[in-house]
Amino acid sequence: MQRFIFPEWTETLKKWITLLAVGGPIYLVALIAYGVTPEAIRIGYQPDQPVPYSHALHAGELGMDCRYCHSTVERTAKAAIPPPATCMNCHSVVKKDSEVLLPVRQAFAEQNDSLHWVRVHDLPDYVYFNHQAHVNAAIGCESCHGRIDQMAKVYQAKPLTMEWCINCHLNPAPNLREPENVTKMGYEPQPGEGEAILQRNAIHPPVNCSTCHR
Repeated sequence: MQRFIFPEWTETLKKWITLLAVGGPIYLVALIAYGVTPEAIRIGYQPDQPVPYSHALHAGELGMDCRYCHSTVERTAKAAIPPPATCMNCHSVVKKDSEVLLPVRQAFAEQNDSLHWVRVHDLPDYVYFNHQAHVNAAIGCESCHGRIDQMAKVYQAKPLTMEWCINCHLNPAPNLREPENVTKMGYEPQPGEGEAILQRNAIHPPVNCSTCHR
């Protein structure tokens, strides 16, 4: 009688339902646990680049300001990737015959942008991030990028997750500094500096969905 009311194929269906009921929660927990691991959120991601540019040398030892190369961070949403001409401002004289810099010289000679740098801090396509808004609000570069001045080869130092961003929007004061110190690496804010900037500039970071998901 039972097989008449419930066709034989439902026995297989019941097995799958039982399996999902038992194994589903375990799989979900494992998936969530993996989702917060450094591998999943790309902490430590360090791709090879067409030219082994050392931020430890340029931003660290030589003390170059971030804005010399990333010249649009204060006025556009995206941080500019310097064209070969920017590199050649120095390297037409400094190490002008270096084999390592041959791709830079070739790209400059051909007047094109054939240097294809690999993006390290790569947010999903459905996330909108505005460098101008953050830099002009006096958020230090190292708050998101880490100690770039110590990286011979750039890697992602921060998680850049939604939770991480929202936590900063809810409490931005620890990451605020006087504007002249925005690009300064290893900067130690003075006691109360962030709170004072927060009040002085009436900074109220939004936390609504449409701010980042447009």
